[in-house]
Amino acid sequence: MSTIIEETKLEVKRDFYSLLINGEQVKSSTGDTIKVYNPATGELVAEVAKASQEDAERAVQAARDAFDHGKWKKMPVGYRARTLNKIAEIMRSRFKELVELEVLNTGKTVDAAQGQINQAIEDFEFYAGAIVGHRGVVNNLPGQFQNYTEKEPVGVCAQIIPWNYPLMMAAWKIAPAIAVGCSIVVKPASLTPLTAIVLGEICLEAGVPAGVVNIVPGSGADVGNFLVEHPNVDKVAFTGSTPIGKDIMGKASQTLKRVTLELGGKSPNLVFEDADIDAAVDGSLYGIFYNSGQSCEARSRLYIHEAIYDEFMEKFVSKAKQIVLGNPFDKGTHMGAIIDQGQLDTIDGYVQRAVKEGAEVLAGGKVVKPEGFESGFWYEPTIIGNVTQDMEIVQEEIFGPVVTVMKFKDEKEAIALANDTIYGLGSAVWSKDGARATRVANQIQAGIVMVNCPFSAMPGTPFGGYKQSGFGRELSIETLDLYTETKSIVSYFGSRPLNPLGL
Repeated sequence: MSTIIEETKLEVKRDFYSLLINGEQVKSSTGDTIKVYNPATGELVAEVAKASQEDAERAVQAARDAFDHGKWKKMPVGYRARTLNKIAEIMRSRFKELVELEVLNTGKTVDAAQGQINQAIEDFEFYAGAIVGHRGVVNNLPGQFQNYTEKEPVGVCAQIIPWNYPLMMAAWKIAPAIAVGCSIVVKPASLTPLTAIVLGEICLEAGVPAGVVNIVPGSGADVGNFLVEHPNVDKVAFTGSTPIGKDIMGKASQTLKRVTLELGGKSPNLVFEDADIDAAVDGSLYGIFYNSGQSCEARSRLYIHEAIYDEFMEKFVSKAKQIVLGNPFDKGTHMGAIIDQGQLDTIDGYVQRAVKEGAEVLAGGKVVKPEGFESGFWYEPTIIGNVTQDMEIVQEEIFGPVVTVMKFKDEKEAIALANDTIYGLGSAVWSKDGARATRVANQIQAGIVMVNCPFSAMPGTPFGGYKQSGFGRELSIETLDLYTETKSIVSYFGSRPLNPLGL
């Protein structure tokens, strides 16, 4: 292990992480564990209790009891807001620990982890403020009637977290749910459960009552499906692949659960002839290679106007070849590891099949072993040219550092190419012409459009997709509505009694 990793190792390294059920750290009822590895080195980081269906049942019951009989949902909004701010305060005091743990568990760069942990902290602060103004409305109706609405928490929520942004995605879901008074059962990804478990412990430390936040890492096929089908779970929030999202939607329909799905993407990146080419190159590099391309809204389809294609590609390819892979704790490293061998094989499979179909590798295109990290999972930043719109590599989500590039001749064609996919999560437009950027943004079928900007997710900005990228919006005030029911109350204030039947 390198010197830098040794020097930044956690001061108190835990070899074992427990389940969190009803405010207590407990082992699995079966005694089973999950081994968690560092993708950058292949080394064991820790073992985690592996929840069984029996454990998930206890977690659901704890959440149900906390919601039905506990005080959390009845607490004044200001109290819950202060508690969320306390969570953020504790997270900030443990910032270094959370960042290091995230890097060890995911193999991502320390810069990426720092940005994501910062956003996770800001999520709790954002919802602490947003919940204060989240309330119903009053309407005076004709005939001396008054209608007012109340916002009530939906109940027990199962939240299923992906492996690519373990703490940030957990914060996206936990913060709004507990802000409105829900109780939750969180199932982190088996590959990356560590920071979500720590976040659950922090919630307890901040004053969230026992049973309101429960953390049960385990198998998606076993524990995940159990939670989705459980009759005492009122809502499911899932971030992950589109095929699994479809399966969850079908299973949840049997009990008519509320469902929020943030699914896959194949996001287009349009560069027009009047764009600032250097800014577009740098933003496009970030858009696909950030987090090693393991992002649902990674801009993995790059469309460039034919007039600037050669100039753009010369700079884009040159800079892609300068991206440094290696020690995730080194500030000079640009791109971290791939999560595991299975994902590495998937990425390489897409690239090799594309080459067989006639595509051309313009940069990267193979597994790589950085010096000192030969046992980890690494893939070169990869650019694929000479593709057609119907190719598998253009149409399917790869979830890795692979971007396809094509030319377009005009605005109409660019929009048609951008929308020619089953997905509709992210998109980007690069143009100095404000009118054009607005026209194009208005016609792209995606939940997020980035104009002359590579950033897609900030607290307060709705995040979610069109089409088979799912539905519902996270990270914004609108998210609070996903965790609440709107109760409508009609009252009569007239002086004469009502006698609608005339009896």
